[in-house]
Amino acid sequence: MTTPTAVPMLSGNGANIPAVGLGTSGLRGPDCQRAVETALAVGYRHVDTAVMYGNEVEVGQALKASGVKRKDAFVTTKVLPGDIGPGDLQKSARGSLQRLGLDQVDLLLIHWPNTAIPLAGSIAALCETKMQGLARHIGVANFPTALLAQAVELAASHGEKLSANQCEYHPRLDQTKLLAACRAQGIIFVSYCPVGKGGYHGDPVVSAIARRINKSPAQVVLRWHLQQTGVAAIPRSGQRAHLMENIDVFDFALTEADMKAISGLATPGGRLVRPPMAPQWD
Repeated sequence: MTTPTAVPMLSGNGANIPAVGLGTSGLRGPDCQRAVETALAVGYRHVDTAVMYGNEVEVGQALKASGVKRKDAFVTTKVLPGDIGPGDLQKSARGSLQRLGLDQVDLLLIHWPNTAIPLAGSIAALCETKMQGLARHIGVANFPTALLAQAVELAASHGEKLSANQCEYHPRLDQTKLLAACRAQGIIFVSYCPVGKGGYHGDPVVSAIARRINKSPAQVVLRWHLQQTGVAAIPRSGQRAHLMENIDVFDFALTEADMKAISGLATPGGRLVRPPMAPQWD
C-alpha cells in the first residue's frame, strides 16, 4: 500500500494552501473522478476545478468517495468571466457548491478578468461570497500586475484580502514582475501549466539536471517552482504514475546554479495560454 506523501503548506493572507495540488482542466467524466480519487489516495490535498472545466460534479463525487476528511481537503473553484458581475458571481458560487456537494469552497477565484464588467462590482461580489460563508478565502486568476493592484485595493475597501493569484508559469515564461507584486501583498502565486504541458522532457538543460539527480524532467521543473518564495503548483494528470511522480518532489533540492539555469530558459514567446479574454500581460 502506498504511503501518502505529506505536502507542505504555503500561507497567503490567512489561507494555507498545499504547495502542490491537482489541476483538473481537461479532465472529464469518469476519468476526472478516477484521477481525483487517485490523487487524494497518494497524498494530494488541493484539488483545483472551475465552472469552465465542466467537472465540478465529478470532483465532488471523488472527494466524497475518497474518505479524506473535508477539513483536510483544500478545494478551489473559479467563476466564469461572464458571471463575475454583482449577483451573478454569488449565484455562480452557489451553483458550484451544489455541483461539488459542499457547503463551502476553500478558495473562490475570478477565473479571468472581464473588461466589460466593472472590476469594483466583481471584487465587491467576490468579497460578499466570503462574508456569506460560501468561500473561506478568495482570490483571482490571470490578473497581471496593474489589475492585481486594483483588485487588492478594492478588496481592502471591503475589509478583505486576496489569498491567491493563479496564472500560467513555467521556465519558458518569465513572471518576475508579477511574482514580486504577489509577494509584496502576501498573495500566493499558484502556477498552472507548471511543466509547460510536458514540454521539458526534451529540453537539454532540464534533462541534464534530471539525469544528474536521478529525477524526471517534470520533477525538476516542479521543484524549481517550489523553491521560489510563495509559489505553489497545480500540475494536471490523469495517470497514477504521473500523479505520484508530480507529488514526489520534496526529498531533493536544486542548486542555485540549477535554479538560474532553468530560469534562463524564459523566452518572449513562452506563453502557452492565449484565449480571447486574456488581459494585457506584463
